[in-house]
Amino acid sequence: MTMDKAGLKVPATARILAIANQKGGVGKTTTAINLATALAAIGQRVLIIDIDPQGNASTGLGIERDDREKNVYGVLMGETPIRAAIHKSKIPLLDLVPSTADLSGAELELIELPRRSHRLYDVVSELRADYDYILVDCPPSLNLLTLNAMVAVHAVIVPLQCEFFALEGLSMLIKTIERVRATLNPGLEIQGVVLTMFDRRNNLSLQVAQDVRDFLGDKVYRTVIPRNVRVSEAPSHGKPVLIYDHRCAGSQAYIRLASEVIRRERHLNAA
Repeated sequence: MTMDKAGLKVPATARILAIANQKGGVGKTTTAINLATALAAIGQRVLIIDIDPQGNASTGLGIERDDREKNVYGVLMGETPIRAAIHKSKIPLLDLVPSTADLSGAELELIELPRRSHRLYDVVSELRADYDYILVDCPPSLNLLTLNAMVAVHAVIVPLQCEFFALEGLSMLIKTIERVRATLNPGLEIQGVVLTMFDRRNNLSLQVAQDVRDFLGDKVYRTVIPRNVRVSEAPSHGKPVLIYDHRCAGSQAYIRLASEVIRRERHLNAA
């Protein structure tokens, strides 16, 4: 174990986490980039690997599409060494392996390659000593790209929008995680579920939050991410909301979430 600038224990090698939900529009990428920014702000070395063909994490960190010649598609296809695809963001200690639209056809190409489910695992293994946290931003589907992420990571963080069908989608994701654990990655676990787009004035948000907590108990983070206009505006400026407006309610929530993630990691490493 080593100590960061805040005096917190951190892993000697990277803790690798997937940000995943097969449903779109739940705040998955927003959670990935803002959690990563909050971790970097407290002295953690962080890498985001964007394996979503939409490339929103790359855009949200200000990486222009013309600057993504070396990207995760080339890495997965074995054409680009992963270190060559790492881009420095404008945020100290936060790096990114960007995505491009080429990734949308990768699933068909991966089927023909050896170790098709372990392509990401094989390359991420090279980086374990370089970072404290590696976050993998997954596509909004349970496809071969998401499977690669789940094979490569230690645990999954699940952003969950407070809406009517939230538990139904969560049940599907949990079944997928259980299948991957049984066949490909025995150590895979859910690090936590984060409730997003939460509106205290909305009875449905309150009911969904309670239902999820009843279902998963302590797996649900205490921190909830509120519905906040500044969070929605930030990606259009190529910035995480913590940089765009660090005082807004959304930014403060992501700072609390980062602290909670680290506390859970400390507990896991002490166990």
